[in-house]
Amino acid sequence: MYKPFKFYSVNRWLKKPGSKILDIGCGNHSPSKARKYYPGCEYHGLDKTTEYNNDPHDFECIDHFYQIDLENKDELDAIPDAYFDCIMMAHIIEHLHHGEDVLLKLMEKLTLGGIIYLEFPSPHSTKLPSMPGTLNFYDDKSHVRIYDYKTLNDLLSKNGFKVLRSGTRRYWVGILLTPVFIIHSLIKYKEIQGSVFWDILGFANYIIAVKTS
Repeated sequence: MYKPFKFYSVNRWLKKPGSKILDIGCGNHSPSKARKYYPGCEYHGLDKTTEYNNDPHDFECIDHFYQIDLENKDELDAIPDAYFDCIMMAHIIEHLHHGEDVLLKLMEKLTLGGIIYLEFPSPHSTKLPSMPGTLNFYDDKSHVRIYDYKTLNDLLSKNGFKVLRSGTRRYWVGILLTPVFIIHSLIKYKEIQGSVFWDILGFANYIIAVKTS
């Protein structure tokens, strides 16, 4: 069964029965995907809107939804501390001016031994061609800041986390399925979306870190 890279990367934590997930930016049918792959999980979604490419079934899959604008990091106080086994934050931090402050708040929400998964456009993405669906960082006008994974690794390491893996996302399954994704994109969007080439061209960086103290 094909799993998106964010689920594949933290699979050994999520497959534990009753794993508590906090998904930061839970659009694009992420709730229903999480429930499909991990039916026994406790899924909490966070987004600043309820209208980002989710349908009624997705909201049925959410145990608790937090409608929060991360530009006001104090709104995160509504989320319990030391509760979650996994926090996923994929393609969110690049939309924030003060992403480090948000990360510091999110770190408090993980249990000891909990995992955080981050994914965001790499500095290299500024040099890629422009395409519909984003291949160059600047294709998405809501992107406000480029983050470097080494800087975020340092922040995590200084605040009680051990970085397990980080670097450029090169998901071998996604690369092998590129022809399938191209056909799907043409059928669904009538054009080839830039996201089809993310793994081949190194559009994104990622970090997986565990809370050790």
